[in-house]
Amino acid sequence: MRSRPRDGAILPTNGLIGWGCAISETLGPRPGPLLRSLPFGMLGIVALVDLWASPDIIIRPMFVLGPAFASLWCGIRRTTVVGLAALTLCIALSYHHHMLGRKQNTLTLVTLAGVAAASVFAGADRQRRERLLADVQSIAEVAQRVLLRPVPRRVGPMHVAVGYTSATAEARIGGDLYEVTLTPSGVRVIVGDVQGKGLEAVETAADVLGAFREAAYDESDLTGVAARIEAALRRRPGAQRSEGPSDEDSGEKFVTAVLAEFGEGENVTLLNYGHPSPFVLRGGGDGAFAEPDDVAPPFGLSDIVDVAPRPYTIKFAPSDQMLLYTDGVIEARDGEGAFYPLTGRAHLLTANDPERALADLRADVLRHVGGPIADDAAMLLIRRR
Repeated sequence: MRSRPRDGAILPTNGLIGWGCAISETLGPRPGPLLRSLPFGMLGIVALVDLWASPDIIIRPMFVLGPAFASLWCGIRRTTVVGLAALTLCIALSYHHHMLGRKQNTLTLVTLAGVAAASVFAGADRQRRERLLADVQSIAEVAQRVLLRPVPRRVGPMHVAVGYTSATAEARIGGDLYEVTLTPSGVRVIVGDVQGKGLEAVETAADVLGAFREAAYDESDLTGVAARIEAALRRRPGAQRSEGPSDEDSGEKFVTAVLAEFGEGENVTLLNYGHPSPFVLRGGGDGAFAEPDDVAPPFGLSDIVDVAPRPYTIKFAPSDQMLLYTDGVIEARDGEGAFYPLTGRAHLLTANDPERALADLRADVLRHVGGPIADDAAMLLIRRR
């Protein structure tokens, strides 16, 4: 589903997808020695200019820049030191220019003291908010690791790689989902995308994944697995719908998804619920989308559109590979509004290591966009061992 453009971040591809990340990813890299020393450098420059300038040119009010910039990059202690240093230099230069006791100079000193005190409080508040955001991100990371469990690199006869690129640099709570499960019927896979973002999308994704993990072992075919997922969504509070699809703010959620079953033969069975079709790259280098015969609505809209998807089968030889993904990949736009040409980038998936191939593709998506992506992008690459 589409979401509003937000700052982007790249998450790891090993299945432990941390929606909460280090605070430096959100607020930028930690300031280096140059930035932390910059306030002192500014004080020195202002002092030298004021010392050499004509007495008619008043430079000392610019000392406020030191503590102001220190509040952006420095801790409370360093900001305090910068503020005291600015006051000391201002008093010393006022004495040098025989300005102590004059009304204008006294006003400058009072203003500088006020700015220095405000900078200390501002720096303390910034650090408090950074700690709070770090705590929120840590909680989100734990929640995400519970929701999207680690995907093994090898599942039965399949070699699996997972990639996730987040569109937001905050707590990274979204609705993209995936799971790979080894069952008596073969390797069963789901990749989906919940309408909207936020906690409601996470709750919906949790319901879908919980139903899939349970039904994948119990049901003999994919249609039974899909029916269990639909039933789980029906049981959600507020799942009753009126005449038509509702908007994001109503709390009603639908989920696009692709279910796949890789059996012992050279075939794979697919069920598509309104989701972008998987991309299959043949051993000879040819790639194509595995399009369903009929268009079916997403999970959660069966009350509105009484159409169920039919399973369809495609060949999946040992030399083939399949890419399942969310629409954040193919809907990634460059500066001119052009969508990402997945078919034209199929050669990026030919690396011997599936994880390397997926990392190359993900990096190319970001190069195409030229900045943060507009929607979360989950990708799952499957090769037959």
